[in-house]
Amino acid sequence: MSLNTYLTFGGTCREAMSFYAECLGVELEMIAPFAGTPAEAEVLPEWRDKIMHASLRYNGVALMASDGMGPGAVAHQGFSISVQATSIDDAERLFAALGAGGTVTMPLEETFWAIRFGVLTDRFGVSWMINLDRPM
Repeated sequence: MSLNTYLTFGGTCREAMSFYAECLGVELEMIAPFAGTPAEAEVLPEWRDKIMHASLRYNGVALMASDGMGPGAVAHQGFSISVQATSIDDAERLFAALGAGGTVTMPLEETFWAIRFGVLTDRFGVSWMINLDRPM
């Protein structure tokens, strides 16, 4: 069994998932608009080029997303996506890339539990925690 994250964007899924793939250094596995699928008939005509489903995989974990079934406010609240970095350089690169155009909640720095830890909200409103554990 696996536990994966599925985000819903109100029309910016293509841009967000392309940004995440670039930041994480991976390729999008899938990016499928509503157009050309059975779901096309269920959405407004202006929504047909929006994304029905997109996915990428980072270190074996899927991050999936959609634009939803139509326009509307999307609030990404009450959660953070946590990424375990493999080195200080990796943590700093991820934090800088994901934070471009976003807001830093907690700067990436040494803590009592981690070599580096920081929290940010990206330009799409999604909260990210970047962590590099201390060796036990």
